[in-house]
This record gives sequence, structure tokens and C-alpha cells, in this order.
Amino acid sequence: MSVSVSLQDLVFALLKAAPAVIEIVDDRIIDGPDEDTPFPFISFGPDDSVRADAECIPGRQQTLQLDCWSRDQGKLWPCKQLVDAVVGALHEAEGELTVGALVSLRVVLARTFLDGDGKTAHGVVQVTATVEEPVE
Repeated sequence: MSVSVSLQDLVFALLKAAPAVIEIVDDRIIDGPDEDTPFPFISFGPDDSVRADAECIPGRQQTLQLDCWSRDQGKLWPCKQLVDAVVGALHEAEGELTVGALVSLRVVLARTFLDGDGKTAHGVVQVTATVEEPVE
């Protein structure tokens, strides 16, 4: 397993353990939704990483994007409620990685907007993790 997959697994577990998130999306936290996925749901979006090596410790800062989706007649508040639940579940959360070690987990951006169809609310939550990588 890679550090990136390990981090995604941790984020998934943190979201599944958050009552405020599960109350809204039930088990719909998805890597790769399709057009039949019922609303509301959370999907994993793009991620990127930059080197963050320290003395003798390889590391990275990895930013994951979580997309929050709702569709309620063009209203933004249901999606805002979901975004706030995701932020609450992840900002400064702690946890164990199966590969590497989590140093910190911080929400660095949260925004909500209507998609072009005028009916679908889209929330974006970006989370940056500082991770110590295993020494090979």
C-alpha cells in the first residue's frame, strides 16, 4: 500500500466515524461515484503532494479534495451543512496510517456553490496532511 492510499483510508475512516456526517450521507462516501449515486454524498476528488522532508525524515504535505454533493431544488444550505460536518470530522483530527505516520491533518479550504444545472449544490473541502514517509 502507498502513503497516499493509507491517507485516503484514514480520511474515509474518520468520516465514517463522524455521526454528523453519517446522519447526512449514511454510507455514501465514495471513491468514484456514478450518475446513479443518490444524493447527498461525498466523493474523493483530486489530490497532490509536495516534498516536506525534515532532517533525516522523508515527508510530504499531501492535499486531498473531498467533494460534497446535494440536490435540493437549488438550495445551498443542505450542502453547507454537509461541508461543515466534514470540516468538523477532519480538522486537526488524529489517526494512525498503515503506511507512514500522520503528523497533522488540517482543513485548509471549504467552499459551497451551485453547479451549472442550477439544482446541484457542490461543496469542496481541501485537507492538507503532513506525513512522515517510511524509510526504505
